Amino acid sequence: MTMPFYELDWRTMSQQERDLGLNNGVAVPASAEVVAGWDKRSAQMRAGHSSHLDLRYGPRERNRIDFLKAGDGGPTLLFIHGGYWQTRAKETFTVFADGLMAHGVNVALIGYTLAPDATLDEIVAEIHRGLDFLTARLPELGGDANRIVVSGWSAGGHLTSMALSHPGVKAGMAISGIYDLEPIRHSYLNVKLGLDEAMSRRNSPMMQAGNVPKPLSLVVGSAELPLLRKQTADFAGHRAKHGLPVTYEEIPGANHFSIMEELMSPTGRITTLVRQLFERV
Repeated sequence: MTMPFYELDWRTMSQQERDLGLNNGVAVPASAEVVAGWDKRSAQMRAGHSSHLDLRYGPRERNRIDFLKAGDGGPTLLFIHGGYWQTRAKETFTVFADGLMAHGVNVALIGYTLAPDATLDEIVAEIHRGLDFLTARLPELGGDANRIVVSGWSAGGHLTSMALSHPGVKAGMAISGIYDLEPIRHSYLNVKLGLDEAMSRRNSPMMQAGNVPKPLSLVVGSAELPLLRKQTADFAGHRAKHGLPVTYEEIPGANHFSIMEELMSPTGRITTLVRQLFERV
């Protein structure tokens, strides 16, 4: 009998079990083809929305934001890409602006320096610096600086939760994120990340008792790796325990990659949840 995901304890796993339990590429064999499709569609979309691409918010090469305008004075979603803080780029994810732009929501996509060229402390700081830039520039770009929701997928889900403390952010939507970095620190992923215990703990939302009392929606796919399902469920419980506004939902049948279809579509479940967040703020 398979152990329910919520009873898993990464500490009791072997190194191999832990590594495989976090490896989404192995878990979804077709993931490379899926991401290649994202790249192709995103390139087409960038070509059609080229007015405000690669806006520089900091000194490093990846310190750039793409802003896709849906309408004057509208709210803005800032999207943070995933890749376990060490792969991928904002350019791959432009296609996921489509669903929300159909509802008049502007979408900004932020790049950041990848590990090992940046520590996780530095990556979190870059996201906050990007939000400083975006809030200052939104009136000029045509958006409402008082209506920013941040979202991200995978490692971007973690960075979403870390960005909630920024004064310009009103709410968050974290997709298939990581909220306790200790399993990461004890896995193959730490070769490039270089987390020590102190850095892991100060960047783990699960380790923060107070956290931020802003609305946060958490989603994960029911067909994702059990350790990732547990991360999201545990963090939802953590926020509820501390009286912080949170919603938790599993997307039926979705794996770590197919879940993003629910943001790409104007009628997708994640698109709907983001719209509900904007209604609250």
